[in-house]
Amino acid sequence: MRLDPLKDSSAVQIVCFHSTLRIEVIDMGRRRFIDLSISIEPNLPSDPAIMIPKIEYVDHTQGSEQMKDFFPGVTKEQLPGGLGWAMEFMTLTTHSGTHLDAPYHYHPTMDRGKPSLTIDEIPLEWCFSDGVVLNFRHKADGERITVKDVEEELKRIKYEIKPLDIVLIQTGADAAWGTPQYLVKGAGMDRESTLYFTEKGVKVAGIDAWSWDRPLPFLAKEFKETSDPRVIWEAHFAGIEIGYCHMEKLANLSAIGRPYGFMVCCFPIKIKRGSGGWVRPVAILDE
Repeated sequence: MRLDPLKDSSAVQIVCFHSTLRIEVIDMGRRRFIDLSISIEPNLPSDPAIMIPKIEYVDHTQGSEQMKDFFPGVTKEQLPGGLGWAMEFMTLTTHSGTHLDAPYHYHPTMDRGKPSLTIDEIPLEWCFSDGVVLNFRHKADGERITVKDVEEELKRIKYEIKPLDIVLIQTGADAAWGTPQYLVKGAGMDRESTLYFTEKGVKVAGIDAWSWDRPLPFLAKEFKETSDPRVIWEAHFAGIEIGYCHMEKLANLSAIGRPYGFMVCCFPIKIKRGSGGWVRPVAILDE
């Protein structure tokens, strides 16, 4: 089903549950908007050490001093409450927080030899379409999500994948967000299960874990034991054969409350020639 994003809406109610992970559901009468993202935060073990975001906060008092450089002669007494603007300086990667990986992240080529799309080149129609949640929370950390697993889950929910569906993989890893365990939580996709979707016309997918692949330590352990290079980033590298995007570090998939019958909006920030871009994905449900 394809839902109309422009229908009437009535009163707005915002419900927030505060813990390490913020869950936000906005109820607009017959429509619900569900935030599927995590926040970009400093000083959290959200990534390998070299990738952890850094944020320098400029508060309103500091901002009043900055404004003196832009408005020569102004005094604090002339500003509302003696305060100026607030802003932040950030050091982060294009893969910090909830983000969308472009095909260029995986390899310079896609679709068997064509130049890979960068994040500023992703067609907008890829990023606003019907969504489907596939639940693999029963699978162990580091376990592969196989084609057989995907087919069984689709049979269970009685759904058939169609082109441009946005497939959301639920592993339960988001429950560990904000802890060191987050980097090793959740099952992950493999090459064949990724191609299962892309061969059916899926262009955007996503997962509620750090990586679309299995957690990196599990891949590294298997490679050390087998010396088989095929285990290295196998699900990402599937994008060399058929170009696609995936979101990583999703959250709140349980809040959707249904496996399909909703839309997903996940437009990425345009970063020139970027391999990825930050995104705030939203599930939209008509009740």
